Amino acid sequence: MNRRTFLRLGPLAGASALALREGIAAAPLQAGRSGLKITGAKLVRATPRNPLPASFRYRAVHETAARNDAPKALLMNRYLPGKQGDGQEFYTYDADGAGVGVQITTDRGVSGIGHGTTNLMVNDIAKLVIGEDPVNVEKLWDIMWRSTMRYGRKGIAIQAISAIDLALWDLIGNATGLPVYKLLGGETKPRIPAYCTMNDTKQHVQFGFKKLKLALPFGPEDGRDGLRKNVDLVKETRELVGQSGEIMLDCIMSLTESYTVELAAAVEPYRVYWIEEPLIPDDYEGFGRLKAQIKTTLITTGEHEYTRYGFRQLLHHRSAHIWQPDIHWCGGLTEIRRIAALASTYDIPVIPHGGGATQPGRHFIMATVNSPWAECVMPVPGGPSEVYKRYEEDLHITRGPEGIYIRPSDRPGFGYDLVVS
Repeated sequence: MNRRTFLRLGPLAGASALALREGIAAAPLQAGRSGLKITGAKLVRATPRNPLPASFRYRAVHETAARNDAPKALLMNRYLPGKQGDGQEFYTYDADGAGVGVQITTDRGVSGIGHGTTNLMVNDIAKLVIGEDPVNVEKLWDIMWRSTMRYGRKGIAIQAISAIDLALWDLIGNATGLPVYKLLGGETKPRIPAYCTMNDTKQHVQFGFKKLKLALPFGPEDGRDGLRKNVDLVKETRELVGQSGEIMLDCIMSLTESYTVELAAAVEPYRVYWIEEPLIPDDYEGFGRLKAQIKTTLITTGEHEYTRYGFRQLLHHRSAHIWQPDIHWCGGLTEIRRIAALASTYDIPVIPHGGGATQPGRHFIMATVNSPWAECVMPVPGGPSEVYKRYEEDLHITRGPEGIYIRPSDRPGFGYDLVVS
């Protein structure tokens, strides 16, 4: 390989001499090609090689929220109090990569695993990448996007594309022997400051977190008494975390503009860092009005937004101080990088939803300059010590001035250690 070819191939060329996982010979990288061809794409069940006790395995953010018995302000509360009603039944993966996912295989025996939030449509869309070179992620993403245009653009079609895209990136990492964050350009920070979500605040502070995000317990349907209880929770949390800590409020799309303004004023004495997703995701104008009117806290959203085109709407309407795409929902790693590039042009931080809770999110944050924090979810209280020890090991947790820090795995790909069936 001459110097010109090496430079054209970038990180993959530099890794071509590395052995593949599980003893597979490295694929030749010739004339800009990986030497790999996708031969299969199917749904699989992945389980950790060394699983935790099933009742205590930590879950992704929404699954943890669904198990929490505390009251929460939810979108469906005006009709069915306490019911999430947001497709919870389709959540198919755990934070460590276990669950139902898509596996992409190649003619050289190299494979990758990816997760969206749903297994619906994955098999149909995955057929579009059969016979292709898995390294061509931009081309393959565009093929899937254009082919689903009539029924996609948001929702389960993009979630399926996300799963396939993440499997491709995992495959490329496995094929080169490199962790994905190094394929993206390497680390932009030595470790990632993390905050913890959900309302087991005493557990989180005792563990070492200094940044806490609360699930807002009450919404407009709960009246003045509910608002007072929201303020009491924030006050108690401020006393618990101290003046140097940070508090955020997750409103799960359940508020109104007027209630959000009132809530921001009521919690002002306790220095809330942000109010997250108070309105339904399509109310770009409403978010813009809140951002313009409220000066005592930041407005954030993006968890339920899809692709760079949705985030362009947030930009157009000046809807949020911080964007929060979910790498498993918004279009995968290929698309979240475009979203982050758009945000960086306007100095907007990108703090992904559940970004520290899954391997792909940690790799993206590590490699992205304008992604400063990671969201984490602790195992629920009351488990055996093994659970929390494994949690620290899996997230490569260290402690410092900002509380808890994490890192992605340095194993190839996203670093999964799974048994696939």
